[in-house]
Amino acid sequence: MPIKWILHWQPNAGTTVNSQILAEVSQCAEGINGIKEGRWKATISFYRAMTREQANANEFPRDFLGISLAEQPGKYYLVLKGQRLVVEAESSIQMIMEKLQSYKTRVALNFEGNQYQLGDFQLRVGKVAPMQSESLRGIVMEMEYLPISSWEKSHQIMGEFFDLWQEALSKRSLPGHFVHIEPNFSEFGLSDQYTSQHTAVQYASIMAQTIATAQSVQPVRN
Repeated sequence: MPIKWILHWQPNAGTTVNSQILAEVSQCAEGINGIKEGRWKATISFYRAMTREQANANEFPRDFLGISLAEQPGKYYLVLKGQRLVVEAESSIQMIMEKLQSYKTRVALNFEGNQYQLGDFQLRVGKVAPMQSESLRGIVMEMEYLPISSWEKSHQIMGEFFDLWQEALSKRSLPGHFVHIEPNFSEFGLSDQYTSQHTAVQYASIMAQTIATAQSVQPVRN
């Protein structure tokens, strides 16, 4: 499957993300001849064990992330960061977990926005918002290169395209920039050939970054 980088917006010190920045980023995608191709959406839920006994038991993970991706509507991805494990399951696992009531959803975030085609590249620019809320928590971008599925072989062309994108975006003098943090896929037992499990691991990393960014810009209360 095509290679994909997932990036998050890092606001400058003392600034926060807002809908105007999201609009400017979307306009930039169109400004470099991106053809709008509709909408996309991914959802991440943070699950935590319901009971303290279960959380303390070594055989059960204390918490994990559940991820649904637009390109795999029948699948659900579980990322257990403590165990360095990513699992692909049928989407029906969500109903099973709900009935078992062994884990409770603590936080659920939607990642959604517009998709653009630029030759062999696809860009997806979107907002991060809590489920059932319009409150903007962050901005993400998926950058996908369709002809290559090797993570290693794609590095140069993905890096070059990202540089071009950053250059185009810098002309708008926005208070921040996109950041690409590459997870160590081998820690999760993933190979060089890109899969949806690689995407799930990247989203797990993005969620951690989004929460850290939101906390860093919150005012300090005495």
